[in-house]
Amino acid sequence: MTESLRQGTRRHRIVIIDGPNMTNLGARNKKVYGAINSIEDLQDFSTSFGDRIGVEVETFVSNYEGAILEYIHANAATADAFIINPAGLTEIGIPTKHALSETGKPVMEIHFANVDAPPTAPRGLPIGPWDSVFRGSVTGVAMGLRQYSYSSAILGLAMALDDETFLGADLAPAPATAS
Repeated sequence: MTESLRQGTRRHRIVIIDGPNMTNLGARNKKVYGAINSIEDLQDFSTSFGDRIGVEVETFVSNYEGAILEYIHANAATADAFIINPAGLTEIGIPTKHALSETGKPVMEIHFANVDAPPTAPRGLPIGPWDSVFRGSVTGVAMGLRQYSYSSAILGLAMALDDETFLGADLAPAPATAS
């Protein structure tokens, strides 16, 4: 992959936040989580992918919602977009949802599994489906693709941020002025 996938050349800053239980990544269900052996492996995968497409990716992980909130607040002014895998906060993370919404920045919700699928589905969780509190307020969702949910969110956000019409910019031509 090269920067030629993108329309722009600006090095966007995309922040990835992994929520509760993601620190246990290497010990989790291999059917769902695949070959990624640690949160550090996932962070390396994500930052490396970002570098390949000309995007700065910063990663953060915490099992504590208060730490996640403080991190969002500290990065709201400098991030171009956020990616969140709410993990253990998926059904209960209202404060995190509010903090992300209040940044005014694009937000992608991501999951290794398809959290909407029943447990019998190939990419579903053994304890699914989950009702995400984030879903109605995020810009987009990528799930069910294991670590590739991360790369698809990074690429999608970079391309969208390069697009001047992204997030409702006016597509109509400017009105003609009277001579």
